[in-house]
Amino acid sequence: MALSDASLVALRVFREVAERGTLTAAASALGYTQSAVSRQIAALEKAAGATLLERRHDGVRLTAAGRLVLRRAAVVVDQVDAGARELAGLPDEDASTVRLGWFATGGAWLVPQALLALRRTHPSITVVTREGSSPALVRALRAGTLDVAVLGSQPPFRAPDDEIPALEIETLVERSLRIAVPSSHPLARNDFIDIADLRGQAWIAGPGDQLTMGVWPGLDERPVVAHTARDWLAKLHLVAAGFGITTAPAALEAVLPAGVRIMSVRGGPAEQRRILLARLPGSAPEPVLRLAGALRAVALENDAEHQPIG
Repeated sequence: MALSDASLVALRVFREVAERGTLTAAASALGYTQSAVSRQIAALEKAAGATLLERRHDGVRLTAAGRLVLRRAAVVVDQVDAGARELAGLPDEDASTVRLGWFATGGAWLVPQALLALRRTHPSITVVTREGSSPALVRALRAGTLDVAVLGSQPPFRAPDDEIPALEIETLVERSLRIAVPSSHPLARNDFIDIADLRGQAWIAGPGDQLTMGVWPGLDERPVVAHTARDWLAKLHLVAAGFGITTAPAALEAVLPAGVRIMSVRGGPAEQRRILLARLPGSAPEPVLRLAGALRAVALENDAEHQPIG
């Protein structure tokens, strides 16, 4: 049996698994049972004559053969989808369309401003966007469903993944992590917050890793999490209402709701955060380069506005 015998369904399922990172997530996205997804993967591996996925406790990882098949599968599925759109009389996604992924904080300010700038200078370029976690966006880049992605990164600033070939990564912004507090809070009286004053505070965190989703990483006590919210805007409105404090990047200062102040923290190790631009290696189409330039320009302008004076 040869890879040419693989069905389109199997190729589509395989790409979905590669993008979602788990068989369960792929099954949910496709509306299949997990056993059906497993059968399609098994059939594809039989056709390829190689193991394509390494099963691990935290999901799946592509093998070297899996990465090769994924590149081919992405091309085949995209071509079939383009043909289906053409037969249905729908507009095709031509070379002027760019697929951009972004993590939540980047979407709050960087992406909208860059899209607005790009529309003014290159109105013929269409940008289709989607939000996701940084790991999910990296998988989407690998699966060929995104052209470029805006990612978040924190120390020790490792590569987004260890797949081969390595992604092309550019740092757009690097800033210190801040604390969002109610404007009426005692912590808001000074120009900065001493790290010792964070003890005993009520925190608004996100689901999952609280240290990266709302609780100060250098806190030397077990945090009291008063509220949990995934959406950054919900967290900031909870702060505005006086229900707790949360971590926030300095870049959000331009889009804060009324009643919230962003403050720096003194003491303890520096907590830096980066916003990255990522894409697959190799030459990029002109629309992708234009979008990257717009993102870069907005990031530089915003960074200049937040530089200390004197």
